[in-house]
Amino acid sequence: MYVGKRAGVGQPNQRSMDQQLYRRSMDQLEASPIPGTEGGASPFFSPDGQWVGFFTYNKLKKVALAGGPPTALCDITGIRYGASWGPDDTIIFGVSVSGLLRVPSAGGTPQPLTTLDPNQREIVHRWPNILPGGQAVLFTVFSGSLETARIAVQDLKTGRRKVLVDGTYPRFVPTGHIVFARADSSLWAVPFDVDRLEVTGSPAPLIEGVQVNGGGLASFALADNGSLVYMPDTASVPTRLVWVDRKGVEQPLGAPPRPYSSPRLSPDGRMLAVVAQGDIWVYNIPRGMLSQLTFDGRSALGPIWSPDGKRIAFASAREGKPLNLFWKPADGSGPEERLTTGERRQSPESWSTDGQAIAFSENGLATGRDIWVLPLLGERKPRPFLRTPFSETGPQFSLDGRWLAYVSDESGRNEIYVQPFPGPGGKWQISTEGGTEPVWARNGELFYWNGNQMMAVETKTQPTFSAGTPRLLFEGLYQRNLAPGVAQYAVAADAQRFVMVKAAETGTGPRAKSRWC
Repeated sequence: MYVGKRAGVGQPNQRSMDQQLYRRSMDQLEASPIPGTEGGASPFFSPDGQWVGFFTYNKLKKVALAGGPPTALCDITGIRYGASWGPDDTIIFGVSVSGLLRVPSAGGTPQPLTTLDPNQREIVHRWPNILPGGQAVLFTVFSGSLETARIAVQDLKTGRRKVLVDGTYPRFVPTGHIVFARADSSLWAVPFDVDRLEVTGSPAPLIEGVQVNGGGLASFALADNGSLVYMPDTASVPTRLVWVDRKGVEQPLGAPPRPYSSPRLSPDGRMLAVVAQGDIWVYNIPRGMLSQLTFDGRSALGPIWSPDGKRIAFASAREGKPLNLFWKPADGSGPEERLTTGERRQSPESWSTDGQAIAFSENGLATGRDIWVLPLLGERKPRPFLRTPFSETGPQFSLDGRWLAYVSDESGRNEIYVQPFPGPGGKWQISTEGGTEPVWARNGELFYWNGNQMMAVETKTQPTFSAGTPRLLFEGLYQRNLAPGVAQYAVAADAQRFVMVKAAETGTGPRAKSRWC
C-alpha cells in the first residue's frame, strides 16, 4: 500500500484543504482520500501498518486506515522534519532548530530525545528512522548545508551517539544496509550491523537522479522485499517556462524545455535568468536565445539581477565551502567574483533598488534560517537583519528600499511579514492563512503563494507602511520551492503577468520503481 498527499507541496497549510492524504494499493491504479486528513503532510506508517501518522500545520496526528476520525497527539511548533513510529508505540520526530523529540503514540507532551552539539556546529536533527527492535534511531545531523550533512545513530537506552557516514535521510532495510542520499541527488547503501550499531563496509552508489531538497529530504521509500520507489530529481526533469496573466491564462514563453528553476526577469524585462542543470542561464526573450552564464555545475541557486541589469548574483558551492554568494557580469564578459565566505548555506533573494545591498538567507547555527544583508560598498561585511529562534527566509526589498518582506514560521506555519529596513521598527503580518515565496512588484503589490493559490496584496510604503486584504488572483499547479522563501516565479514590470515554471508534457511519470537487491 502507498500513502501520499495530493495537491500540495511543502509544509502543511491550514487554508490548503485541497491538500489531503490518499491511499492506494500497489496492485491498483486508483487512489482514495483518507477522511479527516485535509491539510495533512509527511505521512508515516505504524509498525503494524494499521495506522498512519501525519502532520498538519500545528499538530501531529494519527488516523486508522480501517476508518474513523483522526486523533491529535500533540501540538507542533516550527517546520517538521520527518517522523518514525517505533515498536514500543512511541513516535520520534524532528522540528526546526531542535534535537529529535519523542511522544507516545497515544498522545502526550513531547520530550527531548537528542541534544544539539554546538561544538560541532549542529543546527537541527532531522529525518529519524527507528531501527528494528526499537533500540536505536538513525537520523540526519544538519550543520549548515546539505553538503556537510551527516548520518548518526543513537542508542535509545544509553543515549550514546555516533556518526556513521556523510549523507542524509537514512533508511534501514532488512538486508542489513542503510540506504541514504547525498547532496548530488544520488542514493547510496552501506552495510550496517544493527546489534553493534556500526557500519561494516564502505558506501556503494545505488541510483542517481533522486529528488533531494535543500533540507535533506530525499523522495524515496523502501519495502522490506527490497523494492525502491522514488521521485526523479527535478534538475533532470524537463520543464517549460510560461507567461501567466492575472486570471491564470497561460502563454508559452518560447524557451526550449529544460529543468528550469528560479526564473528572474531583468529590470528592463527583456532577459530572464534561470537555473538549469546546476548552472545559471540567460534567456533573451525578444530574440528567443538561451545562453549559459556559469559553467561550474555546482547546484547554483538564485539568481538575482542588479538594478542596472549589468550583474547577476547567485549562490554556488566552491572550494569545499557550502553555498556562498557570487556575482558575474550578466553578459558573461567578465569572471565570477566571490562575495561571501560563510561556513553555512546562503541564498541570495533580493537586491536593493539603490544597488548598495543584497538581502540573503542563511542557515544559522541555533536559529534556523536567518536573514542577512550584504553591503556592496566598503568592506562588504554581511550583517544580520533578522535572527530569531524561528525560521525566516525570502527577504524582498520594497521599491523604495525602506521595507523588507519575508517568510517566517513564528506562528507555527509560514506567513508573510514586513519590517522596516534597516530597522528598527515593528512588523506587519501580510498573509492571513499561510504564505510563501513573496515577490514585491514595482506598483507596490506584494504577491505570494498560499498552497496553489497566487495571492495579491496592495501595499503603501509612504509616509508609513500599510497593507490591504489579500485577494486571490488564480490557482495553478506550477513549480514550487520546498524552501518557503525562494520564489519560483517572476513578476513583469507592469505586474500584469508572471513567469512560471510548469512540468513539460513528456510523459515522464512522477514515480519510478526499481529493485536494488
